[in-house]
This record gives sequence, C-alpha cells and structure tokens, in this order.
Amino acid sequence: MNKLTERQLKILEFIRKSGRVNNKKIKEYLKNISRITIIRDLKVLLDKDLIQQKAKGRSIYYQEKTESDFLKYIDIDKYFQQETDKRKLDFEKFNFNIFRDIKDIFTSGEIKELKGINKEYQSLAIELSWKSSKIEGNTYSLIDTEVLIKEQKEAIGHKKEEVIMILNHKKALDYIFDKRSDFKRLTLTKIGSIHDLIVDGLSVERGLRKNPVRIIGTRYLPLDNQHQIAEAMQKTVKVINKLKDPFSKAVFAIATISYIQPFADGNKRTARLLGNALLMANNICFLSFRSVDEAEYKKSLIIFYEKNNLRAFKELFVEQFKFAVENY
Repeated sequence: MNKLTERQLKILEFIRKSGRVNNKKIKEYLKNISRITIIRDLKVLLDKDLIQQKAKGRSIYYQEKTESDFLKYIDIDKYFQQETDKRKLDFEKFNFNIFRDIKDIFTSGEIKELKGINKEYQSLAIELSWKSSKIEGNTYSLIDTEVLIKEQKEAIGHKKEEVIMILNHKKALDYIFDKRSDFKRLTLTKIGSIHDLIVDGLSVERGLRKNPVRIIGTRYLPLDNQHQIAEAMQKTVKVINKLKDPFSKAVFAIATISYIQPFADGNKRTARLLGNALLMANNICFLSFRSVDEAEYKKSLIIFYEKNNLRAFKELFVEQFKFAVENY
C-alpha cells in the first residue's frame, strides 16, 4: 500500500483541515522546512492523486482530492500503533449509511488502467485455495495444497478440517467458473450457494446467522439481529448490481460481506470468492491473493469496519490484481 512520510502526511492533514491552502501557508505551518522540499512533497501528493492543484487569479492553491469519505487517506501504520481499546472508532456498530453514500470506487482512469493490464491467464485455483485458507489460519503449505488438489493426497500432521477447507475452495471456484455468466447480476441465493460450498462438511450452520459474533482485533460489533443482517445483505446486493464497473463491484462485495459477517463462519472466504465471481463474470482475471501480507489484509478490513474507509483495501486489491495478471 502507498505510504506517505510523516511530513507528507502532515501536509495532507493540514490541507484537509484547512479546506484549501497555498504554498505560503504550508511553509508557515511547517516552519523550518524549505520551499523546495515542500514543492517535492506536494508533487508526491499530486502524483498519488491525494490532492489537486487549482488556481484563482495568480494564486495557486491545493485541496484534498477525494470522491468520497470512503477513499480518504489514512496512515495505516500510525492508526494501528494504538491499542485496540484506545483507537478512536468512527463506527463501533454497523453503519447502514454506507449503502446510501457509496459511489463508484474506481475512477474512469483507474478502470482504464486495470482493463489495460488484464490478459489471458491460467487457473489460479490452487493458489487461491491455499492463500484464502491461510488467511483464515490454515497451516497447509502451497506445495501441500497443490498435491492435495491435484492428487487428492493429504499432508501428514494436519487436521481434517484444513483439508476440507482447501478442497471446498476448489469446489466453490469450479462452481463459479462454470456459472460465471450467472454472476453478472447478483442475488442473495447466489451468495448463499458460494457459502454452502465453502462450509460443506465443516459443521457450520447454513443461512444467515442467528447469534452475535465478535471479530478479533477490533471493538467493532457486527449486526446481531437476523432481520437487520438480511436487510444489510439485500442492500449489498442492490448496490453491487447498481455499481457500473466490475472492479468496484468486487471491492465493495469483499469488504462489505466481511463487514456484515452474515454467516456463522466462512464470511471472508465467501467474500473473496464472491469478489472473484464478479470479476470472472466480466472476463477479468481473478485474484489469488498469493502475495498479500495477511496482517495488512486484516488491517485494511478493520479500517473499513472502524472508519468506513476503503482506500487501504482498494490499494491492496489493485496490487493483488496487478500481481495476478503479471505472473500468470
């Protein structure tokens, strides 16, 4: 994910709080920093598309550039330096306004770039089955996963549940691939079908959960009322079908299903496969998440839970998409 220096972050926060500022005000704010250094930092912020430069008469000034609060820059490292109980959450409970406020997550330029790097690809089923399971604590190695899927040989010293988890990913992915055109328009039934395959044989209750759940590493509390969970899922499907580009659909689907936690277990696995289903429905390379850092992945989702901010997860998604099309 894109990281800013402490000074660049200070400039961005100053611009954000001030509304709009010129070079002189930034120089006064930073005191002992040279004008050349400030110009370099402003160029970094401009290149990262975090601010925009405007002119009024002879005066040049800067404003934060963001389409919505969902995509404002947050310093992830700084945010997670605080203990879970000390972090200032914007939202400790599910925020239904995300469905009202969400807009397209990617700009037209970003969509053009992503479509431009998309190409023919080989099956990523093994790596997705391995990595998605690993994120959830599965201890199988990539090589053991390959042997399991290709030869149906289980690795010694692993729990049966780990075997089932990996094979379920492969089954779900095969189902999505065969039915990929069906996911051009999403329904609750189609999401449920993915979840059923993911938890098959794992003693997990099917359908929307009836009991509260907690998420490790955050004070955010998912919805605990089945009627509200159903409402949130219906709104999720409606928004996904309304979003215009498949990249925005996939990002919103993965993040929001993880946010709602609609099922007793298997939520994030279902979310990742659903996101890939929305990509494959539009003949776009799906993500294996092979190179993703599990801690960064979890942090990017927690930021969405606690701040309703999608920027970190969007950047992670783009990195993983580029990795997929460049390596397969």
